[in-house]
Amino acid sequence: MELTVIQIILITLVAYLKMTDTVTTQFFAFNTIICGWLVGLILGDSATGLYIGATMQLMSMGVVAVGGSSMPDYPVAAIIATTIAITTGKGMEAGLTIGIPVAMLGVNFDVIYKIFNGFLMRKEVALIENGKFQSALNVIKISPLFYGLCSAIPVLVCITAGPTVVNTILDFMPTWFTSGLTIAGGLLPGVGMAMLLMYMPLNKYWSFLLVGFVLSAYIGVPVLGVAAVGLAAAYEVYKGQMKVASTTGAMAGGLEDE
Repeated sequence: MELTVIQIILITLVAYLKMTDTVTTQFFAFNTIICGWLVGLILGDSATGLYIGATMQLMSMGVVAVGGSSMPDYPVAAIIATTIAITTGKGMEAGLTIGIPVAMLGVNFDVIYKIFNGFLMRKEVALIENGKFQSALNVIKISPLFYGLCSAIPVLVCITAGPTVVNTILDFMPTWFTSGLTIAGGLLPGVGMAMLLMYMPLNKYWSFLLVGFVLSAYIGVPVLGVAAVGLAAAYEVYKGQMKVASTTGAMAGGLEDE
């Protein structure tokens, strides 16, 4: 089966919108299953798209980009795998063979994007400090547009030039470049966690952070268990704050009555 120009454009557009929607409007759930189904719909075989998307979803369950970390782009892998499986007629196995390397290539694109986003952030801050607010807003719009290319480019290259080109790109990358991206990708989770902690009232609730760290690092409690403990602690804090608020309100009402 030969892809038409319209099909190539639509498949690339799915990959592009999948990324831009994630960091902007979030209108759709562009997860692995949906991406596989959409590509299958474009190619006239939605059942195969759902089957491959569901398989990729099972492979990626529990793999989450937390705190700025990078992960394989499994939705893009589903897009590529579905395209290869339907166009070649060789089934899901052939599609996954090509889709997984593309997903791994997406890790490098994601790291490059986050490094590029850091330069944009500094430019935005400089414009805001100089009072150029409209220019800062225009620079902000660049980020999601560039982010969409992180998925659209690998998909476009793979579906137009074939899997050989993708493997050639991976082999062409020098060791120092891939090693640098690996180091940067390893640092990003720490940076992301530090950024999250900056926005948390740690001066007041640092003891809860310590309890969660001990439960996870030393006792080995799963993330769900730590979250349950955090929920219980948050509820107790909430009850205490509501009690204080009601007491303060009652005292204020009493003074007004007098």
